Amino acid sequence: MILKSNSAPTHQGLLWLDGASSQFGKQFAKIWIWMCLGFLCAAPVFASVDYAKDIKPILQDKCYSCHGALKQKGGLRLDAGSLIHKGGERSILANGDADKSTLLERVLSEDPEERMPPKGKRLSKEQAGLLRDWIQSGAAFPPGEKVPKSPAEHWSFQPVRRPSVPGVEAGVSVENPIDAFISEAAKKSGSNGFVQASPGALLRRLHLDLTGLPPTPAEQDIFVQDQAPQRLERVIGTLLARPEYGERWARHWLDTVRYADSNGYERDAEKPFVWRYRDYLIQSLNEDKPYDRLILEQIAGDELPDASLESRIGSGFLRLGHWDDEPADPATDRFDQLDDIVSTTAQSFLGLTMGCARCHDHKFEPLSARDYYSFLSVFDPLQRPRKGRQELTLSVDGTEVYRWNESSPIPPETFVLSRGSPSQRRERVEPAVPAILAKIQPAFPSPDEFTTRRRLGLARWIASAENPLTARVIVNRVWQQHFGRGLVTTANDFGLMGAPPSHPQLLDWLAHWFVHDAHWSLKKLHQLILSSRTWQSVKAQDSLNGYRRLEVEAIRDGMLAVSGTLNPKRGGPAIKPPIPEAALEANTDKQKVWAVSPEPEASRRSVYAFIKRGLVMPMFETLDLADTVSSCPQRQVTTVAPQALTLFNGTFVNQQAKAFAERLRKEAGESPEKQIQLAFKLALCRAPSAAELTELTAFLGAESLSEACRVILNLNEFVYPE
Repeated sequence: MILKSNSAPTHQGLLWLDGASSQFGKQFAKIWIWMCLGFLCAAPVFASVDYAKDIKPILQDKCYSCHGALKQKGGLRLDAGSLIHKGGERSILANGDADKSTLLERVLSEDPEERMPPKGKRLSKEQAGLLRDWIQSGAAFPPGEKVPKSPAEHWSFQPVRRPSVPGVEAGVSVENPIDAFISEAAKKSGSNGFVQASPGALLRRLHLDLTGLPPTPAEQDIFVQDQAPQRLERVIGTLLARPEYGERWARHWLDTVRYADSNGYERDAEKPFVWRYRDYLIQSLNEDKPYDRLILEQIAGDELPDASLESRIGSGFLRLGHWDDEPADPATDRFDQLDDIVSTTAQSFLGLTMGCARCHDHKFEPLSARDYYSFLSVFDPLQRPRKGRQELTLSVDGTEVYRWNESSPIPPETFVLSRGSPSQRRERVEPAVPAILAKIQPAFPSPDEFTTRRRLGLARWIASAENPLTARVIVNRVWQQHFGRGLVTTANDFGLMGAPPSHPQLLDWLAHWFVHDAHWSLKKLHQLILSSRTWQSVKAQDSLNGYRRLEVEAIRDGMLAVSGTLNPKRGGPAIKPPIPEAALEANTDKQKVWAVSPEPEASRRSVYAFIKRGLVMPMFETLDLADTVSSCPQRQVTTVAPQALTLFNGTFVNQQAKAFAERLRKEAGESPEKQIQLAFKLALCRAPSAAELTELTAFLGAESLSEACRVILNLNEFVYPE
C-alpha cells in the first residue's frame, strides 16, 4: 500500500490511498485520514498558550497602567488571573467564548472611544490571537498565582502599631528592646551574637558618631579608668549635651534638605543670610527641640499661632533650593520652584517621591497628578521676595530672614497641568494630601489676615502621631547615620518601589516609642540606639552595619582637631577656606568668586564652610559631598584615584601634617617613641603595636616628623569610624 499526495488537494496535507486491496480498505483509510486531518486542523491552538509566558506579559505591557494595582478604571484589575475572571463593573469573559468576551471585543475595537489600550500601540495580530485562544480555552491560570497587594496594603501606609518586644511576654528581662529584636532575628538566621568592641574603639566611634570629632587623650584616659557599669551611658549623655552634637547632626539634615549657600545656575549668586537657617538647625538640635515642632517650624514657621523670629528663620527650609535669577520661561520656572518644594518636603518628611507625578500619574506609586497638584496648592500662595535678579530678605524685628512670603490671605487658583505645562490647565484643585494616606482629608485652617495658613494645615498633618510615615522615616534616618545603613535602605523612598525594612517589627517599635515615649526627642532616640549592645558590638551586625567611610566634613574636622588648629568658633556667616588656584580657572572673576577667609577663621568646622553650587570646594567634591540640587538620602562613597591624591598630596593635608608634627614636639618632646605614641593616641585613640612603633621609629630616622604625621592621617583607620 502506497501513500501519495493528491495533485489538487482541497486541504493541504490530505492523503489518498492508491492500490488498496479492497473498497472497504479504501473507505476506512479515507475515514481515518480525515479524522487525523480534522484533529490537526480543528485542534485549538490555545492548547499551547501559556498564561505566564504568553498572556501576562501582554497584559502587563498594555493594560496594567489603567487596570493594575495602582489604578483600576471601571473597577477592573488585570494583574492576576482570578481578578480577570472576577471582572470589574461587569464581567469581561464569556465562559470560554472569546467572540462574546468584552476583553477581546475592546482590544479589537476600531472605535477610538472603545478601543483598548486607548493610547499607544494596539495589540499585534499575534498578541490578539494568543489572547483569543487563551480565552477560548477557558482563560486558565495557575491556581497558586499570588494576587499583588493593593497599594493601600503597603507596609509603610499602615498605621504604626507597637509590636511586643521579644521575650517580654515570656518574662525575660530585656535591658534594651533593640537588642531583643536583633537577637530574635539573629536566632532565626543563625547569626552569631554580640561581640563587644574594645573600649578605645568604642569611645572613638561614639565621639565620631555624635560630635564628628575624636576624643582627646584625657577623655580616653578617663574612660579607660572608669570601670563603672554606666560609664558609656554617662559619656553618651555628656556628648549629647555638647554644642558639637548639633554641628555634627545638623549636617545630616542639611543633606536631606538640599542646603547650599548659593543659588546655582550661571550667576550662582549668594543666598543672603541663608546661614541663619543653618544656625537655627544647630541650635534646635542642641536644645533637643521635639521633631514634630521642627516640622511645624520648617514648613509653616510664619503661620504658627506663636510664630517667632526663630520659627520664621526655620521656614527658610522652603527656600533652600537652587534658583535661576533669569529664567528663559518664567511660567515654567515658577512651577520648577514649587516642584522643588513639593519634592523636598515629600521626600524629607514622608519618604515619598511625589515629584514624579508632576507630568502624569506616577507610574509606580499610588500618587496621581491630582495628588501632586493638590499638594502643590498648599505652597502656591508663596512668593519669592526679589528685585529683578536680586534676591531679597524679609525683615523680622530688624534681623534679616531668608524665606518665602505670602503676600495675601487669598490663595491663587491651582490647576492640574497636563504634562506639567503651565499653558495646559485641567481641573482645579484644592489643598489636599495624597489620597492613599488619608481616608478623610485633614482640615486646613481658615486664612488669617496675613496668610492662607495652608502650610500650617499640612505641617500639622505631617507632624501628627497618626501619620503612618513621619516617625518611621526619621527613626530610619537616625538609624542609618549610626549604622551606615538604614533599616530601610532607601531613606527617601518608603513607597512601593522602595526597599522593604530588614527588621519591620523593630522599625515600628522604634517609631511608636519615639512618638509616645520619647515625645519626638531625637536625643532620647540617640541614647536608646547607642546604649544597645547591637551598636556597641564589633562592626555591629553584618546585616545592619554599612561600614562606611567618614564624611568629608568629619575627615577635615578630625585633621584640624588632631593637629590642634581647630577653631571652635560657632555660628555666623559661612567661611571660605583656601582652595587650589586651578579650581578658579574656569571663572571669569577669579578674585571675587572665592574670597578666602583669613586664619584662624578658615580653620573652623566644616559645617560652616561656604557651599557654592557652582564651585564646590575640591576636597569636598572629591570626597563625595552631598548633592545640593535635590534631597540627598545618603552620601555616596566612591573610591577613586583623586581621593588618594587629595589626602596625601593636597595642600590642606600637608599643612595639617606640619601642624600635627609641631604639636607632637611641643607635647611629647623630641623622643621619637613618645611622639609616635602620642600621635596614635590623638589620631587613632590607641597605642601603636610593637611592630608599628618599630617601623615608624625607623621611618623617622630617614624622614621628617611631618611626613610621619601625613602617613598617619592617611591610614584607613583614620578615615573610618571603626
